[in-house]
Amino acid sequence: MKFIKLAVVVLVILASCTAKKETNSISEKNSKPNVIIVITDDQGYGDVGALGNTIIKTPNIDDFHKESYHLTDFHVGPTCAPTRSGLMTGRYANSTGVWHTVGGWSLLRENEKTMADMFTEAGYKTGAFGKWHLGDNYPFRPEDRGFQETVMHGGGGVQQTPDYWNNTYFNDTYFHNGNPQKYEGYCTDVFFGEAISFIELNKDKPFFCYIAPNAPHGPYNVPVEYYNLYKDLGEDVLDDTQKRFYGMITNVDDNFGKLRETLKNLNIADNTILIFMTDNGTSSGFHYNKNKQISTGYNAEMRGTKGSEYEGGHRVPFFIQWKDGNISTSKDFSQLTAQLDILPTLAELCGIELPKNHLAIDGQSLVPLFREESTNLNRMLVTDSQRVQNPEKWKNSAVMQDSWRLINGKELYNISTDKSQKNNVAAENPEKVAEMKAFYENWWQQVSVDFDKEIYFKIGLENVNPVALTSHDVHSTIDDYVWNQLYIRKGNVGSGYWSVDVMTEGNYEISLRRYPIESKLAINTTVNAITTSLVPGLQFDIPAGKQMHFVSAEIKFGEAINQKTTVEKDAVSADFKVVLKQGKTKMNASFFNAKGEKNVAYYVYITKV
Repeated sequence: MKFIKLAVVVLVILASCTAKKETNSISEKNSKPNVIIVITDDQGYGDVGALGNTIIKTPNIDDFHKESYHLTDFHVGPTCAPTRSGLMTGRYANSTGVWHTVGGWSLLRENEKTMADMFTEAGYKTGAFGKWHLGDNYPFRPEDRGFQETVMHGGGGVQQTPDYWNNTYFNDTYFHNGNPQKYEGYCTDVFFGEAISFIELNKDKPFFCYIAPNAPHGPYNVPVEYYNLYKDLGEDVLDDTQKRFYGMITNVDDNFGKLRETLKNLNIADNTILIFMTDNGTSSGFHYNKNKQISTGYNAEMRGTKGSEYEGGHRVPFFIQWKDGNISTSKDFSQLTAQLDILPTLAELCGIELPKNHLAIDGQSLVPLFREESTNLNRMLVTDSQRVQNPEKWKNSAVMQDSWRLINGKELYNISTDKSQKNNVAAENPEKVAEMKAFYENWWQQVSVDFDKEIYFKIGLENVNPVALTSHDVHSTIDDYVWNQLYIRKGNVGSGYWSVDVMTEGNYEISLRRYPIESKLAINTTVNAITTSLVPGLQFDIPAGKQMHFVSAEIKFGEAINQKTTVEKDAVSADFKVVLKQGKTKMNASFFNAKGEKNVAYYVYITKV
């Protein structure tokens, strides 16, 4: 009898320990929230039903709006890459080396630490799906900057020069952890689908999932069933491009709904911080026809669209939900905020440290705002759109403070009474202009420190050999970047150089191509057109190529090397063998026709042998 009682006691103790262990395990598993950021491409503030657009169909995003906090005065860069560098680092884009979308200035400086670094250091699984636009070469790629799982297109969009040849948005080849892989389906469906697979695989671990579809960035290729949702609207409501643009957004919305349903089915929705935002003002959601004096689409009464220093170029939607963190009711926050604030905000919400060895953060945590511990951020912010090789003071800039907007250092608007920025009140408010100009002067001094420090492609490393360079990233002084595969087909003339850092002295083979290596096309081949009959859903037929009649090729490495060779008939590349010394230099690679007319080599492959 005593033995039985003892056994019962032991069993109770064991059961208690097991229960405690399970409780601790659950506590540990749920101690850190998951984080998902969905950032769409070229969707503006007015391209969401919940924000006043009565035409667009975004029911899932609208439902999310009802269950989330909203930053109603949230700002980003007026174009893609600068926004993304600020989001990833919490720092002004101009400080990070990203003030353009091409031309060697869309590469995130190597010493910058990212949001993915932060989450990796905190023990999170990290994944990125869709658009990166901060560099396609080591050490700029997402898999080099803290992301453990990636499925990405190249460059700033599908069909751009660094992207896989002949991608069309449908059944494309993307880069899985840096390696090309064929996928079936529409691009947005693929990127969300891969993200959902990542989430399902890591549902029992804290994860950070970055979903960045290229939609609704042009070209406006869209599944026909989504175009059909808008096709019968009159041209006075939406033009044909806008019907495609809206269709792409509705497709994003459907995928956003699938994502939320997945989180619920996995029972992780409540402990997941979910963010929906966009990267700049609308590219096609609002059009004004000067000839007909009519506008189509919706822009929430704002002036400007993508690329503009006016409000419509950089004020975008931002919704955040975290039920376990008591962020799950519809609530507006009208304070001035920016993408720079998201990294420190997530660090505080998740209870993790900022990334190791990070540089000074320009954003600030919004947690006190969400908790109503502080309602006045008392700040000024700057956004600008440089898009030049050498940044210019005041170029396409907006200094923001509460409802004040100083544009290009000259025009002053109060958007609380002048949403559309029609009434310049600079003359009536000289003290405010002086105050905001003084802030900009200090800001410029801060962000311009490294303007003269070019960012270099590393060649000669064992782990990344060969290295592929494209005309997307040449430094050019005349703005003739051949950044899109359509331009390659047309034979657009480009010029400029790549900044390269030879890591190992030795023998190198260098191949110049008109077409990328995966195309297997000869230099002087005329490529065939891709028509809508072959790929339904294209915005337009992709034209056949232009014959370039190249007869010779040339490479230069600074002042040390200058070699020329003949372009043989039916050759796929013009090849060189050189000995390179270690160090940083400028590289030129060019083709010539029989008239001596010069063009940049669109693709260059450098192999250490």
